[in-house]
Amino acid sequence: MNIDNGKLYNAYLFGAKNVMENKNYLNKINVFPVADGDTGSNLSSTMKAIIRESKIKESVKDSLESIADAALGGARGNSGIIFAEYLNGVSIEMNSGSIITTEHFANANSKAVKYAYDAISNPVEGTMLTVIKVWADALMEFVHKATDFVELLTLSNERLEKSVINTQYQLSCLKKASVVDSGAKGFECFVKGILEFIKSGKDEVNQEIKDNGLVMEEIDAPLHSYEDLTYRYCTEATFKGDSEKLKLIKAELESLGDSLIVAGNDRIQRVHIHTDMPSRVFEALGKYVHVSYQKVDDMKLQSDMIANRKANIALVTDSIADLPEEFIDLHQIHVVSLNILFEDVSYLDKLTIKTDKLLEYSKDKELPTSSLPDVKQIHNRLSYLLSYYEQVLVMTVSSELSGTYDQFVKVAQKLSHEGKQVKVINTKQNSGAEGLLVMEAARLIEQGVEFEEIVLRITKSIEDSKIFVCIKTLENMIKSGRLSMKAGKIAKAIGMKPIITLDKDGMGKLSTVAFSFKSSQKKLKRHITKILKTRKIKSYSLVHVCNLDEAIAFAEELHEIIGVKAEYITETSAIVGIGAGIGAIGFSYILE
Repeated sequence: MNIDNGKLYNAYLFGAKNVMENKNYLNKINVFPVADGDTGSNLSSTMKAIIRESKIKESVKDSLESIADAALGGARGNSGIIFAEYLNGVSIEMNSGSIITTEHFANANSKAVKYAYDAISNPVEGTMLTVIKVWADALMEFVHKATDFVELLTLSNERLEKSVINTQYQLSCLKKASVVDSGAKGFECFVKGILEFIKSGKDEVNQEIKDNGLVMEEIDAPLHSYEDLTYRYCTEATFKGDSEKLKLIKAELESLGDSLIVAGNDRIQRVHIHTDMPSRVFEALGKYVHVSYQKVDDMKLQSDMIANRKANIALVTDSIADLPEEFIDLHQIHVVSLNILFEDVSYLDKLTIKTDKLLEYSKDKELPTSSLPDVKQIHNRLSYLLSYYEQVLVMTVSSELSGTYDQFVKVAQKLSHEGKQVKVINTKQNSGAEGLLVMEAARLIEQGVEFEEIVLRITKSIEDSKIFVCIKTLENMIKSGRLSMKAGKIAKAIGMKPIITLDKDGMGKLSTVAFSFKSSQKKLKRHITKILKTRKIKSYSLVHVCNLDEAIAFAEELHEIIGVKAEYITETSAIVGIGAGIGAIGFSYILE
């Protein structure tokens, strides 16, 4: 029996639906390559893209190309991109007619195996790759014995099921956790969906799959232990360009991490890599292509949250809050990165571009601009956290400086209608001052203070917090328009060094001016001495824009005055750095 283009297309959609319905189960058995509990979510994202974005075309080949392109564009994670590249291989090897025979189907899938293997820098057996190959080999073995597609898929599916079961004996981490490979199981779900649809005799998928998506039901599955991670960040990119560059890109990225996958065609390409240096990955990609999409997931935080969660309250902030990475890790703080737009590329603050590089790139060009995380991104993050935490506390940069607070409030209101407890606090601060407030909240959570009490204490501390930023160069203030060209020339000529602060509502304003960088620090020290006559500084921090040595020296001077050391000294976010300019130092405090 042959099948037509439309039936095969709809069978693939039904296969995608079956994967999505098993998302939670696939997440819970996720052990390899990293036990971060997201294989089901990543595969589900890939399948959702297929359902929503692919289109049925005149020929089988064109329809499968549409499916492959949708999968490549929506793929997430190791498993998602491997699966998308396998579909890409099937589309390339498929015939261009409107009818497909069992021979065509088996042959295209057999040849597609090489595409999946070639995309991976270090293929590992006992994974999705293995079961794809076993299934493709079974198709070729049974194609001349089977009388129709149902029989071919039934016979090959039996071989596939055994291969999936066998994965738990091929990889030690799977054997230890007593689970099969999550990606392999996901592929089995896809094939079972195809078989179920073709056996049903239907020609079309119910339109609600296209229009409404799916309700995900929780399915119990054994929890597994989490292994140490070799690299921290799951990093992905989407771009378009000459597919011949993919080999060059693969060679360039191999030294930056593991789990490297480089996939795609002349229409769309994807990169996936586990790395400790996302910014280096995008710097390398920039040599060859224009990246249209960037994604970075913190696998260490995901694993810690699932296997070693320290509290029932999730603490969330944005990337404008400047805190040491060690403290963020220790207290499992979830950071949502703002976007930085520069020359038509959207970077992730603190993750895919660093302050020094951004300053270097923009030296003789227009300054980058920042943009908010979108509501969908925030909703996905908070919904994910609420599947593990009882409550979520969000602390954002001043609403007078960014719309981030409003974005979080929109999502929190929606979630509250669903019975979830999410509180969003406008810190009315940024940079080091915002970081100090988040630090205080983290310590209160660690002490077991009740949620409502934490909100009350942080609200009081906001009133007692302050930031001052000593500007070393006026170049960026002039380029950004904060100082007019005329005023900027005069200010530079007389050596003016402004000190910028935020008012009680969180709006930026000029605090005072000095006529040398050292003088601005002296003015701050006089301000601190005056405060200490009537109040005590509970905590303080210093941040800098590529100026660690002077920040350390200033911290030592402040230590002598205040009597205690700074909570931390750290570099600012790239967004703050661009506004303040190279060399700037920020001093923040909270009063008792």
